[in-house]
Amino acid sequence: MTRIYVTRHGNTFDKGDVITRVGGRTDLPLSTSGLAQAEALRDHFEQGGIKFDRAFCSPLKRTKKTAEIALASQSAEVELKVLPFLVEIDYGPDENKPEEEVVARIGEAALKAWEEEAIPPQGWHVEPTAVIGRWEEFFANANKKYKDETILLVTSNGIARFALSAVDGGKGDHALKLKTGAYGILDVAEDGKVTVVSWNVRP
Repeated sequence: MTRIYVTRHGNTFDKGDVITRVGGRTDLPLSTSGLAQAEALRDHFEQGGIKFDRAFCSPLKRTKKTAEIALASQSAEVELKVLPFLVEIDYGPDENKPEEEVVARIGEAALKAWEEEAIPPQGWHVEPTAVIGRWEEFFANANKKYKDETILLVTSNGIARFALSAVDGGKGDHALKLKTGAYGILDVAEDGKVTVVSWNVRP
């Protein structure tokens, strides 16, 4: 069995900041609270005796930093590799715009469809079938390339939600959205079956 910790990066905004919809074209660093969330992940994994054999992140600074901090307490050095498919989606005309402007453009119903069913609003640049396919490919190769390993994988909310769609079509008991600094555990059995052990766990 291969165990995968699908993790969302920490905050990129702090209390009082104007929160915008940050996608793949906006490479923000972790904020002060985001750094604290990454440190909480590190401490949580250390206290839980969780040892990672390898780690992956997107090319974005916020995912790399979260992964680096989360891995800092590992007893053995863990190589961190970039997987391009983990980069956040492109929010098109809503990229880096305040949420109220996003809702004003797309409407509450479209935002709800995204949050609950991963249906992208008009203008957002993401192909769900392609993203799901890349998750399926990663899971299918997990026990071939990483048999019996434990993997840390750090990505963003827009990509992480499709991991569940790749497992159960997004029709399971878990809400698709991962909170910042939270993770889910997915187990890949020898026969390739993927099981969602937990989702949205925040230390």
